[in-house]
Order: sequence, then C-alpha cells, then structure tokens
Amino acid sequence: MKRALEITLMSAENIQLNKKPVKNAVVAVRVEPGNECSTKPALDSGTNPTWNENVVVDLPLHTGFITVEVKCKSSSGSYKLVGGATVPVSDFAGDFGTPEGYVHFLSYRLRDSNGVRTDGIINISAKMAAPAPTRMYEVPRPEIGVPVSDQRKMMAAGGLVTGVPVWYAQPCRC
Repeated sequence: MKRALEITLMSAENIQLNKKPVKNAVVAVRVEPGNECSTKPALDSGTNPTWNENVVVDLPLHTGFITVEVKCKSSSGSYKLVGGATVPVSDFAGDFGTPEGYVHFLSYRLRDSNGVRTDGIINISAKMAAPAPTRMYEVPRPEIGVPVSDQRKMMAAGGLVTGVPVWYAQPCRC
C-alpha cells in the first residue's frame, strides 16, 4: 500500500561547490532507489536559489526516510552533487496529533558526498495527501438514558432522559 506525499521544494541557503556559488541548481527527491523526481534549474544563480516547485511522490508504508539532494550542472553537462539531506518520514507523517493535509515547513543542513556537513540548508514543505475516499456505512447507535414514565413527556423529550452526575457541576474544593 502506498500514500501520496506532496513536497514543495522552496529554496536553499549558502549553496556552494568548492567555495564558489553554483549555477543551474536543481533539487532531486528520492523515495527509493530508481524512484527520483527533480525540479527545473533555479532561475537565479548564486548561493540562495529558489524553486517553489511541487513534487508529488508515492510513499510506500515501509519507507523510513526520503533523500533530498541539491545538484548543479557541470561544464561537461552532467549534474554534480552539491549537498544532500536524509529526511525522516516521521518528521511529516505518522503523527496522530496533526490533521490530514497539515503542511510541515522543514529546513535541513546539507551534507556533501563524503557525509561532511556543509553550510548549505534546504527549505521544504511536506504534507501527506488525502487518501482516497472510502465508503462509510452508518452503524446504528444504541440509545442511552432512562425511559420517561409519562407518555406525553416521553413524546416531547424523544422518549429518553439523560442524567448528569451531581459532582459534575460542583466547583473544585482544593
């Protein structure tokens, strides 16, 4: 079973390759080997590129993390890794306290190809897309209360009276 994950690749900060600003930076998102999406090259060159592109990927239930990588085009035409981040799925999914479709704004420090921290930071937002609607069946609920003795009162009150415990309305005595 898979879930849909919507990621907005917003921007990066202090992106450098060999202490030089990068040109034509792209961001690649990889969920599992062979399943990668990437952005278009950033219009602005330099150390703080912006993309503001949405990517929707299938996220299998067993996935523990995704990889986000910033790459730049080299003079040979191939893309070279500037830095990457491993993003735990638990940062945006699996939290029972957040509502469905809640947007998480996240920033991660990038690491180079040797795993050494760089000064670069990637800014993203992520949210789990709403699952496909399921059929809901109405289950009858049992009635709670005590039957009213007078038939006229019973008809006016819907047939049941619900009691409230006495201690419920009393103030706290500390």
